[in-house]
Amino acid sequence: MLRHLAIRNFALVEHLELEFAPGMTVLTGETGAGKSILLDALGLVLGDRADSGTVRTGCDRAEISATFDIRDHAAVRAWLEERELNLDDECILRRTVSADGGSRGYINGQPAPVQSLRELGEQLVDIHGQHAHQSLLKRDLQRQLLDGYAGHDALVEQVGAVWRRWRELQQELERLTRAAGERDSRLELLRYQVGELEALGLTADELAALEEEHGRLANASRLQEGAQRALDLLYEGDEMAVVSLLGRTLNELRELQVIDNQLGSACELLDSAAIQAREAASELRHYLDRADLDPGRLNWVEQRLAAVQELARKHRCSGADLPALLERLQQELAELEQAGQRLDGLEAEIRRCRDDYLKLAEQLSAGRRKAAQALATQVSANMAELGMKGGRFEVALETVEGGEPAPHGLERVELLVSANPGQPLKPLAKVASGGELSRISLAIQVISAGKGSIPTLIFDEVDVGVGGGVAEMVGRQLHTLGNERQVLCVTHQPQVAAQGHQHLQVSKQTQGETTRSAVKILDGEARVEEIARMLGGMTITEQTLSHAREMLALARTQGRGARNGGRKKKTSALPRIEWVAYPVES
Repeated sequence: MLRHLAIRNFALVEHLELEFAPGMTVLTGETGAGKSILLDALGLVLGDRADSGTVRTGCDRAEISATFDIRDHAAVRAWLEERELNLDDECILRRTVSADGGSRGYINGQPAPVQSLRELGEQLVDIHGQHAHQSLLKRDLQRQLLDGYAGHDALVEQVGAVWRRWRELQQELERLTRAAGERDSRLELLRYQVGELEALGLTADELAALEEEHGRLANASRLQEGAQRALDLLYEGDEMAVVSLLGRTLNELRELQVIDNQLGSACELLDSAAIQAREAASELRHYLDRADLDPGRLNWVEQRLAAVQELARKHRCSGADLPALLERLQQELAELEQAGQRLDGLEAEIRRCRDDYLKLAEQLSAGRRKAAQALATQVSANMAELGMKGGRFEVALETVEGGEPAPHGLERVELLVSANPGQPLKPLAKVASGGELSRISLAIQVISAGKGSIPTLIFDEVDVGVGGGVAEMVGRQLHTLGNERQVLCVTHQPQVAAQGHQHLQVSKQTQGETTRSAVKILDGEARVEEIARMLGGMTITEQTLSHAREMLALARTQGRGARNGGRKKKTSALPRIEWVAYPVES
């Protein structure tokens, strides 16, 4: 569950720190007071898209961090341990956005891509926005809702994986079947080309060696003449040869060294030079002995290079690429020659894949039928509590058009509803009343959220369009859900606000030309006054205050009854608000 949220320089927020407790926490305040900023900031740290416009004016960057208690969340702990990001019983997500648009994410102090924040955030927080009913009109999301309610996520992934493999095999079979008509002519060409390249027998390193040898043979005379001249100058010439001059000079210096020993170093250097000169002369003699002026070898090398260049031109590649080309053509030839065997193997593999798919898909279908009945019963009952007595809700499972298997199974899912007694069931997308659609959506959201494993649920003004007794029932349902899970609810409905275990108020305060907003915890008379404001507007009468007290007292009584009638949840202290002040241009 969410324990702590810290925001700096985000949108209009300068600095905010909140600590949260279990149960249902309601956030109230005038429109525009800044309630949505809290949810936007939380969404950003959970992996939403970053925008440099969210950085507070005049600041270099915005920073948001959220701390979650994960002691009872084995899946999150396993996810973190797998990536070596574990931090005992806590998970800390952090996100920074710079004024130039750059964004960085961190998980438990370690840099992490936004995709990882999003992947982890989906396991920690489930956000239900005020326009969630619009997304429920999409057929794909209706199917996902049913599968999520039934806990089919892993099975749906298996079905999709087998379906994708099945399609890949079918496409390969189609390619091989289409190529069958051209197989013979292609085989003939490939055999000829492979035969030519195999006859050439060019190895990967041979071309470079041939070119080096050709350069040496083509310049053999010049090399021999130059080497002989160098040998003559070093050793085999007249008395002016380098070795002779070094020897005479060394002898003279050695006679002088007897007089002055400081000439010893020069003598040693000349002695070394004479040795090196004699070794160089020896190397030159060996080189001249090995020098080959064989014109036959030169002719063979030139013919070999010409053959390589001819095939390279034919295949429009360089000579160095011919060995790799031969390998590719040999592989293609082998595949075509074995195409008949591959076709037989493919057909058998496709049959096995089809059987696996149908087995998994039928298992998924059976689970969906069972879940559809349970979901329909619960939502129908919830609709009655939300002011639509006699209304019905059903989940229709229709076979996919043409009976074609699909990556999500063998059927399409459509939500059907009848908002009033005697009216036929119609697709959810054809419900005329926006208010009814909103209430139906809320009924579905509360039930589907309660079935999930995500510890923190956020409802952002999902009670728009309802009021009176219906709003009270919405609050009761959220309160009951809060007994099992952590619920954060942004609301303008006093009936909903009265049901909260904790109550936070966002308000504006104007000083001169600067408007500041603040968040504070409400309890006792402060909470009574806020509920009264929500009931009666700006003018609060004693009667309105009395009504507010009655609503809060009734909510407490009902809350105790709900807890005593169900599983008791451990409670903790109310959230502590450190402080918050963020300037707003007035």
